[in-house]
Amino acid sequence: MRFLSFIFSILIMVSCTISIPEEYTELQESVDTYPDYRDVYIPCNIAPLTFHIFSDADNYVTVAKKGDKQIAIDGQDFVPDIDDWHDLIAEGGEITFEIYLKKDGVWYKCSPWNVTVINEEIDHYMAYRLVSPGYISYADLSINQRDLTSWEERIIYDTRMASTDENAQCINCHSFHNYNGKEFQFHTRAAYGGTVLVRDGKVNKINLKTDSTLSAGVYPAWHPTENLIAYSINKTGQVFHTLDKNKVEVQDETSDMILYDIETNTVYPVSVGTKEFECYPTWTPDGEWLYYSKADYQTTAPEGKVWDELRDNFYKLKYNIVRRKFHAETRSFGEEEMVLKADTMTSRYYKEKGLSATLPRFSPDGKYLIVTLGSFGVFHIWHRDADIYQIDVATDDGRYMDGLNSGDVESYHSWSSNGKWMAVSSRREDGAYTRPYFSYIDDNGLEHKPFVLPQKNPLHNKYLQRSYNIPEFIQTPVEVSPQEIAARVKHDPQQAKFYR
Repeated sequence: MRFLSFIFSILIMVSCTISIPEEYTELQESVDTYPDYRDVYIPCNIAPLTFHIFSDADNYVTVAKKGDKQIAIDGQDFVPDIDDWHDLIAEGGEITFEIYLKKDGVWYKCSPWNVTVINEEIDHYMAYRLVSPGYISYADLSINQRDLTSWEERIIYDTRMASTDENAQCINCHSFHNYNGKEFQFHTRAAYGGTVLVRDGKVNKINLKTDSTLSAGVYPAWHPTENLIAYSINKTGQVFHTLDKNKVEVQDETSDMILYDIETNTVYPVSVGTKEFECYPTWTPDGEWLYYSKADYQTTAPEGKVWDELRDNFYKLKYNIVRRKFHAETRSFGEEEMVLKADTMTSRYYKEKGLSATLPRFSPDGKYLIVTLGSFGVFHIWHRDADIYQIDVATDDGRYMDGLNSGDVESYHSWSSNGKWMAVSSRREDGAYTRPYFSYIDDNGLEHKPFVLPQKNPLHNKYLQRSYNIPEFIQTPVEVSPQEIAARVKHDPQQAKFYR
C-alpha cells in the first residue's frame, strides 16, 4: 500500500456508539465494494445504497456526508437507517463516502468517492418477474412489486399458487397502463392458460386465441388514451447451443399483430396472415402511431419443415423498426413506413453487415426512441452483443448509449414516468443473471453511469439465483391480492371474438 501522511480530522460523534477516527493514515487507493456505486447518479427518493466492503480488517467505519449532514456506520456492511438516508439525500447534491479500515491497531482512510443525487424522483414502484435463467424450471415463477424508496417487496402473483406436479403453469409479459398499478395484464401459459386483465380492482381472464389468429396475445402495448392493447401473436421455438457463447435462441416460426378492444372483448387484425414476422409493438405517447419490429425473412421450406430451416438459419433473421398510422375511430391502420432499417447497419462487434432491432420504446415526451440492437434475432436477452440504441425523433440521429451499455447483455429497457430515469436489464456482472440497472437521462437525452437496484442485504443481488425479467415502473402499487388473482386464474377464460 502507498501511504501519504498522518492527518487529523475533527471527531464527530454520530451516535453514542460510533465515532469517526480522529487519527489515521490516508491511502491513495479506494477499497472494493459490492455493489460499486462510485460516481453514479441517483434520484432524490431512492432506497438506501447499501454495500459490502471487500477488505480484511479488524474494524470498519463508513461515513456518508453531504453538506452539514452525515451518516456513520460501523461494520463491513454499510446499511443506513431509511429515514436517516432520505434526510441525507433530500434536495439533491453530492454525497461523499469515506471508508476507514482498522488493521493491527492502526486506522487507515481509503480514497473517498462520490455519488451525485439528482433532484428528480424515480417512480415509487417497479414490477418484475423473477425467473430461473436455466430454462429447466418454469413452475416456480413470480411477478413481484418492489417499493423503490425502501426495501419492501411483495408478490403480485406466483405460479405455485396454481401449478401442480402434473400441470405446471408459466407466466409472462406483465404490462401496465400508463404506469397505473390498478390496471395491468399478464399471461398464464400451460395450466389455466389465458390473459389475466386487472382493472379497477376487478380481475378477469381472457382467451385471445380465436379461429382467425395463430395464437393468444403475447407481447403487449397499452394504448395511452384508448381502452386498447396491441399484441404480437407468436408461434415460437427454442434452440440451445452447445458451443456458442449465446446459449439460447428464442425465435419466431411465425408472428402477426392484433389489436384488442377491452370494452367490447373484440380482436381486430393489424397484420394477420402475412409471411413477414412482426413483434414487440409500442405506441407513440400521443397514441397516433404504432411502432413494432418486423423481419422480412421469407422461407423456402415446404410445409412442416419451416422450423428446421429457421433453426439452421437463425443468424439470418434480422428485424427492422416500422410504424403505421392509427385511426382510432375505425380501429384501422395506415400503410407501413420504415423507421430504422437495422438490417443494413454495420455491427461494431462483427465484420458482416446487418443488425436486428427489437423492443422499441418511446420516452414519455416522445423525443427519443430507444431500441435494443443485436447482430440477429428477436430475443436479445441471451445475446452478449446486445446494446441499447437511442434515436432522436426530431433529427433521426442515432447512437449507442455507451454510458449505459457494457461488455455483456443489455436488453429490456423502460422509462420512468417523468422521463428522467431508465431501467435496463443487464448481465454485466456475470453474464448469467439479469439485474435491473437505473440510469439518469439528462435534459439533452444523455445517459449517466447506471446503478443496480439497491437491496437491504448488500450481497442479495450477487447471490440471488434468479433473473429480473421485464422491469417496469409503476406510480401506484398493485392492490389486488395474489389470492384474488389465483382464484380467477383457476376459472375458464372469457372468449374474445374476432372482428370480421
